[in-house]
Amino acid sequence: MRLLLFAFITLFSFFSIHAQHQPWQGKFEPIDNLISPPNIYRTASGAPGKVYWQQRADYKIKVTLNEIDNTMSGEETITYFNNSPDDLSYVWLQLEQNVNKKGNEDFGSVNNSMKDSMTTRQIQFLTRTIDFPAGYSIKHVKDTNEYNLKTMVNNTMMKVKLNTILKSGSSTTLSIAWSYPITDRSLFLLSREGYEYFPEDDNTVYLIAHWFPRMAVYNDTEGWQNQQFQKLGEFALEFGDYDVEITVPEDHIVASTGELQNSETVLTKTQRKRMDAARKSFDKPVMIITKAEAEANEKQKSTKQKTWKFKAKNVRDFAFASSRKFMWDAQAVKLPTNTVMAMSLYPKEGLPVWQEESTKSIMHALEVYSEATFDYPYPVCISVNTSNIGMEFPMISFNGGRPINGKISHAAKQGMIGTIIHEVGHNWFPMIVSSDERKWMWMDEGLNTFLHQRTVAERYPEFNSVTPKSIVPFMSGDKNILRPVMTTSDNELFNQFGANFYIKPTVGLQMLRNSIIGKELFDEAFKEYANRWKYKHPNPADLFRTLEDATATDLDWFYRGWFFTTDHVDMELTNVKWFKVFEENSNIEDQNKSSKRKIVANQKNVESQEKDFSNGPEVITMTSTPDAAYGQFLSRLDESEIRKQLSGKNIYEVTIKNIGGLVMPVTIAWVFADGSTEIDTLPAEIWRRNEYEIQQTFIKDKEVSKVNLDPNFEFADTDMKNNSFPKIESKSEFDKFKDSNR
Repeated sequence: MRLLLFAFITLFSFFSIHAQHQPWQGKFEPIDNLISPPNIYRTASGAPGKVYWQQRADYKIKVTLNEIDNTMSGEETITYFNNSPDDLSYVWLQLEQNVNKKGNEDFGSVNNSMKDSMTTRQIQFLTRTIDFPAGYSIKHVKDTNEYNLKTMVNNTMMKVKLNTILKSGSSTTLSIAWSYPITDRSLFLLSREGYEYFPEDDNTVYLIAHWFPRMAVYNDTEGWQNQQFQKLGEFALEFGDYDVEITVPEDHIVASTGELQNSETVLTKTQRKRMDAARKSFDKPVMIITKAEAEANEKQKSTKQKTWKFKAKNVRDFAFASSRKFMWDAQAVKLPTNTVMAMSLYPKEGLPVWQEESTKSIMHALEVYSEATFDYPYPVCISVNTSNIGMEFPMISFNGGRPINGKISHAAKQGMIGTIIHEVGHNWFPMIVSSDERKWMWMDEGLNTFLHQRTVAERYPEFNSVTPKSIVPFMSGDKNILRPVMTTSDNELFNQFGANFYIKPTVGLQMLRNSIIGKELFDEAFKEYANRWKYKHPNPADLFRTLEDATATDLDWFYRGWFFTTDHVDMELTNVKWFKVFEENSNIEDQNKSSKRKIVANQKNVESQEKDFSNGPEVITMTSTPDAAYGQFLSRLDESEIRKQLSGKNIYEVTIKNIGGLVMPVTIAWVFADGSTEIDTLPAEIWRRNEYEIQQTFIKDKEVSKVNLDPNFEFADTDMKNNSFPKIESKSEFDKFKDSNR
């Protein structure tokens, strides 16, 4: 014990000069107290437990779209399976259309401020001067025996009291009849569904989503997820099979979730023949409905109706689009375990860019996402052109981006293609890896944007894509209003949810992949997460734990800083000191130079922090190690060999401060006097013993002329001006003013 105490005292005296003199913040402590604990349903490794469970809901729906008065009416039968260990006396259903009723919070009220000059559309968003009918009319809710069930509607949620207790392991059937007015999308800011009217040819494109009462999620972490829909936080939904019959005007074309079951009655012989050709076309799309055919279809409005039948297996939602304006192209995409029909539907207003690019974009997304996670499992993947939004559903997405008079700018084309890739990508997150969008928007938007940007970077290198530099303006913003990524969806500010829930998680994952874990190991871990949780409901803790479990990397420091705080990265290269070991037999001229530097450095009141390397190295006198320093060790270092190894070498002591608060690995670029360069990387753990300032010593054969931190901008450093030694002199505001007036 005395020996250990002596050793401790010796070490303490050696290391105490490096102690942290500011409050300890625990940046490397585990995040166990910040995330939900593991249990029998969700393991400590991040995988589903052996007794993990989730509910299931199968739907049979018959719906009619009335083009005359823009209404939807339908009847549905829901078979609900209670796989939980709990007995249920009531269930909750989502009624999202009720959010469109006047008085409910919507996107128009998020920036509710009047200005001295406003457009009529802005006034409409804020005041709803032009009112319109909206919301569900529930005609009945009945049980298996056709008995009415008592219901209570609370805004966008409906509670259904069951006539008999739904026992654990059993199922029940609900029959619901309902209707609602389809809303005009142009009357809302960022509306996700509804109709778009084209006055030039007096036609409409219907985007039908959130259109039927749907079962809310009941799970092991919070019971019923019956949080109200406020339009920003999206959806939490159960998986099931769908059997849907959609009745529309006879001349409409329907694009939908699922596989078409009655093509022989809703498609012409020519269209079916073209579809057969498309199933064998892997290099380019085949036109199923041409421009001329779509234009001819626009001119006559049928008063008859036609029913399209679709089936979808193991999906968490169902959406469709319907119009007589649609052109239609399709192409087969071969994946290792599946062949998918990629299809695009668009009005003539989307030409020519939609015909040229939409289905190609689907193909690129299917290939890159499948390689990064698991093969796209569904038979079709559809992109429908609309205005102003991108919105995702299983197998189908509604995507904005249109040319003006047939022409589109490079930036607009990039935005359109990026939107299609992004919304197609949502088939993985959250349509299959089914996280709770209403609670954690970043879990689907962030992970999806990460792969969306990877797709753009790999398949469209001429386009801009997100890099760590993209998040700098946001992270260097006002800390009084910034919120952590781990903020629930509806509690984020409208003007920053894109940066916080889309871009910041994307950049975080890029850092983990490219700079912290490494591509090969990260890619395997990310794929592990996707496969563990496909067709299941993961939480943030499940993602965090899986990435650590599959990489053997402690990432709690990263999660804590990047997801749970608003700290930013700002490392300051405070000082670089240059040393050489004094050598008795060195050249007399060199020795004189070194001795001079040593004398200067030892004078009183001389600033120890140099501005550059012009004064030469400071000389270190290396003395022999006394026997007492070895303690009980009998062996001795070969001091002559150490002197030999250091002979002529340059020793640099680097001091780096953590100004922004967010710890990260440290990448140091050395520029030598001969123009050559070298990079050293220190792991984030270098900050463990001092979260505010670190010092590290390096030995270099050649003399250094310049040192830079984060040379490749891997870590979103918000101030690169303090990353260099010698310092980069920035001009004063007065000097800038003088230069601008010369």
